[in-house]
Amino acid sequence: MGLGLIGGSIALATARRWPDTAMVGIDRPDRLADLRGRGPLSQISADVAAAADAELIILAAPVSQIAAILPELGKHLPAPALVTDTGSTKRAIVQAAASLPPHLRFIGGHPMAGDVRRGFDAARPDLFDDRPWLLTPDRPVSPELSRLMTFVDGLGGRPALIDPARHDRIVAFVSHLPQLAASALMEVVGSAVGAEGLACAGGGLQDTTRLAASAPGIWQEIFQSNEDLVGGALDDLIAALSSLRRDLGSGAEVERLFTAAADWRGRLLNGDRPSASSRDR
Repeated sequence: MGLGLIGGSIALATARRWPDTAMVGIDRPDRLADLRGRGPLSQISADVAAAADAELIILAAPVSQIAAILPELGKHLPAPALVTDTGSTKRAIVQAAASLPPHLRFIGGHPMAGDVRRGFDAARPDLFDDRPWLLTPDRPVSPELSRLMTFVDGLGGRPALIDPARHDRIVAFVSHLPQLAASALMEVVGSAVGAEGLACAGGGLQDTTRLAASAPGIWQEIFQSNEDLVGGALDDLIAALSSLRRDLGSGAEVERLFTAAADWRGRLLNGDRPSASSRDR
């Protein structure tokens, strides 16, 4: 449900791994004409009931839409099914999933993969290859969780278990804050030097502002759904920048921060991967 970048990539990755799988795509009525006949989907519909016989339901829509549709699924899906999602934050979604009837088993999910481009046109089957795919089950061991982890692994992802609240705090720093920082940096630099100045820039500015090409709509919703934790992450970044600003004359803080940053950068590139068998609380 939802055939944008993530939903489309899941469909393509599923067809790559299990080419005989029957898949139904569900999206808004105004998008159906553009989506029909594209990709590996056997059926495309605007009616949730089209997925009534599905074994696995994947909600690949924005966070607010996922939270809104979850309480309605029981009315349209009478058969037992495993339900998961790809939402960028988890607390509100897990809370909404608590209203599902017993025959619909929910396990929250979040593939840590994406692109500054959006829509089905940007979808690709290798989007999840070797990327973390965070899962937020309500119990650490179950047949449904084992099946979902096998599915994620088959798409190329690395399944890892995490508590919903801890998930939202971590992504506030590793995903949401970098987006805000890159966009703010690009806006400040562009406004200060204009097109003529940008023509003089080296590769460093391009490397550090790649995310600034992201569209604002989906990010506005993500920030709103994680406002408290993103706000705290922003406060920490502002404090670090303020400390650097005060220290430009002496350089002691510059040396400390740059040294620590280089160490963390090394860990980012070469660090341990999250375990799929242990639940991080």
